[in-house]
Amino acid sequence: MTAPLRIAVVDDDHLMRAGLCAVLSTDDSIQIVGEASDGAAAVELAGRLGPDVMLMDIRMPVLDGIEATRRIVASAPGVRILILTTFEDDDYVLGALRGGAAGFVLKRIQPEQLIAAIHTVAAGDQLLAPEVTRTVVDHVTRHAQPDPRAARRLAQLTPRERHVLTLIARGRTNGEISEELVVEESTVKTHVKRILAKLELRDRIHAVILGYETGLVRPGGPEPTVNDPERKG
Repeated sequence: MTAPLRIAVVDDDHLMRAGLCAVLSTDDSIQIVGEASDGAAAVELAGRLGPDVMLMDIRMPVLDGIEATRRIVASAPGVRILILTTFEDDDYVLGALRGGAAGFVLKRIQPEQLIAAIHTVAAGDQLLAPEVTRTVVDHVTRHAQPDPRAARRLAQLTPRERHVLTLIARGRTNGEISEELVVEESTVKTHVKRILAKLELRDRIHAVILGYETGLVRPGGPEPTVNDPERKG
């Protein structure tokens, strides 16, 4: 049998932390290995226990979840950070993602969705696919200002890669992009890999952030259209 995922839960709200642990403990694929009530304790716990995934609150005493995420990514890169947030935390989420978080979910998420999210980030993926995540991405990037220096980086991309980056920034999954562009999903994965390499981006989440920073995508803006010469792939 596959070993259960080792999970740590970080939240300064004792009732919330207890509830999360209770929910996760009902799933045989998950093992709770530690808890922390502030970011400093989370950094220590990550280094000592090395959990597969750490559920991280943002607003906490001693050290907030953003700085804790940065320190854990630097000192224990094997630990995947899944941010737990509310819409009221929108000013903080972009900073957490820049700090290396693998994704984020809302605290009102359904138990089965939370378990699925944990497995997603544990597998090495970034959590951008769920519809609720797209809503949060739009919300936290609403005040992102175009950065001309970042925009110049886009000149390295082919028209098709630029189009794919636009779709990524709008929260499309690889499967949705393949359907929209009428190409194989493997072709989309190749485009994504090349985009990340050319732009020197760590992961898909940072591609989303760059899309907004460059002004390539704006919240509420028009959907991209297929008008490039690489229509068939």
